[in-house]
Amino acid sequence: MVFITGDCHGNFRRFGHRYFPEQETMDRDDYVIICGDFGGVWGDTPEETYWLDWLEERSFTTLFTDGNHENFERLNTFPVHTWHGGCVHYVRPHVLHLMRGQRYEIGGRFFFTMGGAKSHDIEDGILDPEAPDFCDQYAALKHAGKCRFRVLGRSWWPEELPSDGEYVTALDTLERTAWKVDYVVTHCAPTGIALSMSRHNEADALSDFLEMLDQRMEYKTWFFGHFHDNRAIDQKHILLWEQIVQIL
Repeated sequence: MVFITGDCHGNFRRFGHRYFPEQETMDRDDYVIICGDFGGVWGDTPEETYWLDWLEERSFTTLFTDGNHENFERLNTFPVHTWHGGCVHYVRPHVLHLMRGQRYEIGGRFFFTMGGAKSHDIEDGILDPEAPDFCDQYAALKHAGKCRFRVLGRSWWPEELPSDGEYVTALDTLERTAWKVDYVVTHCAPTGIALSMSRHNEADALSDFLEMLDQRMEYKTWFFGHFHDNRAIDQKHILLWEQIVQIL
């Protein structure tokens, strides 16, 4: 079985038995995929360790793409392995990060993953903690009642958007597979969909890249998160947040 869901931001209670009773008949060869903003690899705290171990103890295997709200510095310290035909970070033996531009064979179907997204809650700026006036900037923003800012290396990382190499990896993967997969799993959406979600959204390098993929790829269904809603955009594009949907 394969289930898929949206952003968690470090809150994994939806995978408890009360909310996800299907796990009673699942085993390690059954999967739950999270469409980015996993948020479970962040501050290396005892609470974080508890929840990662809790996920590891579930009967199923947890898979996730990265979103924009991830600690990429920590995430990229985990060992990389080849798994089901693509590269993954092993966070726990059964909690795996599906890396960007990869294709995996799961349950006899092919999944293409491309994590990342541009944060849309940073209009008050990105502060550099190494700046000599960092404390003054931080205090001024708080005093002004502004909260939509991030701190470099603490709550925001430039790796939220793919590198040139990751775009190349994605294109190479799709060229090898004749641009055909069964499912696409991302955090961000193609530009056309992203702009339709809110007048505040803007096109960016990743959304434009995904728009190009959407025009060229042959696939069955595209799942994404990021916009905190559960909605079928059309017959092929599904936005997920808290809902857990079985696809296999």
